[in-house]
Amino acid sequence: MAAGCIALAAVGCSGNEGSGMDMQAAAERSDEILDSVLLEIQPELRWTHGPTTVGSCDVSRRRVVMTDISAARRGSLLGVVDRFWRKSGYRMTVINNDAEFPAIYARTGDGFGVRLRIGGKGQAFFQVDTPCVRESEVADSTSRATAPLYEGVEFIPRPNIHSDFWSAGAPEVAASRS
Repeated sequence: MAAGCIALAAVGCSGNEGSGMDMQAAAERSDEILDSVLLEIQPELRWTHGPTTVGSCDVSRRRVVMTDISAARRGSLLGVVDRFWRKSGYRMTVINNDAEFPAIYARTGDGFGVRLRIGGKGQAFFQVDTPCVRESEVADSTSRATAPLYEGVEFIPRPNIHSDFWSAGAPEVAASRS
């Protein structure tokens, strides 16, 4: 364990400080993880950036799905993500099969925590939490959102994009795109 980790042991230092990875590099790796899982999901989900948060030695990146996921399709979505993460070598840490608010949590081989959870009105939230890394500035994600951005608003609205597949059985919402 690197000498800097001793002081950070209480917050879960993973030893990545010695790898040269800083918060910006970790945020970029998080974007790669999020981009890859969202590209795997077909038909495409429309998403926007959630807030990026920076801790004392870690970063969390979020994507908020704006496609309405019906109760009938939530299991399908979690199944696609579960299979992709396992195929990618991720270790599943928690699988919550709650009918209304299911979620799956995993850990990558390089120590990043990933999760997909379904919230109210079928809104899906993806999040990646980095391991403890060297402090640095963190720029906004350069990944291009596929739904409108909600910059300057306090809360991202509930899902408002209908998909013939993902929203099957759900009431129609404002926008429509399969």
